[in-house]
Amino acid sequence: MERQGVVTSRVQATSIVDAIANDLRTRILDGELTADAALTETEMATTYDVARPTAKAAIEKLVAEGLLVRGLHKTARVTELGPDSVRDIYLARAYLESEVLRRLATARTVPEGAVQANQDIAAAAHGSAMEVVEPDMRFHTSLIDAVGNERISKMYRSLVSEVRLCMTRVQSLELLDTALIQAEHARILDLIRAGEGEAAARLLDEHLGRARERLVKAIGGEAGPEADQPSGLLPRGPRISGTTVL
Repeated sequence: MERQGVVTSRVQATSIVDAIANDLRTRILDGELTADAALTETEMATTYDVARPTAKAAIEKLVAEGLLVRGLHKTARVTELGPDSVRDIYLARAYLESEVLRRLATARTVPEGAVQANQDIAAAAHGSAMEVVEPDMRFHTSLIDAVGNERISKMYRSLVSEVRLCMTRVQSLELLDTALIQAEHARILDLIRAGEGEAAARLLDEHLGRARERLVKAIGGEAGPEADQPSGLLPRGPRISGTTVL
């Protein structure tokens, strides 16, 4: 009975850590917390009315995700993305996603979750740019999960917080047209359905490269040629699930 109480206490403590980490993550991705704000363990403990070790565990969770970095005297700050970090994040995901597209195309597997996510992006076209982030993230994770490999999904999710941070910056700065995002996604699904894995991977590289280099330029770096590369969808393409690709 005593042992059960200890286990329950640990579960509750873990839930509190997760809840604080989730709230901090949301505040970071929404832009409420920026690199200018210092997040100390004492301040976080006071803000969330928890013990200091609990606040420390929540902060360390986001440090491990790459959303926070530790400074001197246990102070944490929101990660400030530089050009090298942006390229590193985008290239890491591109390596994983490209191979996933090839494998999905071999089996001609088009995940319903990705189709639905892209429809949600189309529905958000007339809303704020930030409304695109969630379904955009869902589109890409649906493709990863469709392979059915637990470790690949786990590897990708280790990048998710940093990927989402990049996506948030791209959308908040309005660097990409929502209609183009949706159209390129639709074309990728069409290529998978047709078994054209290499073509799907090439389009993904173009899709991610444009976002990557425009974000690099927006944060003070020198953009590569991918930033201004015209979309391969300029010629009129086939209809895909009721959507005309332009």
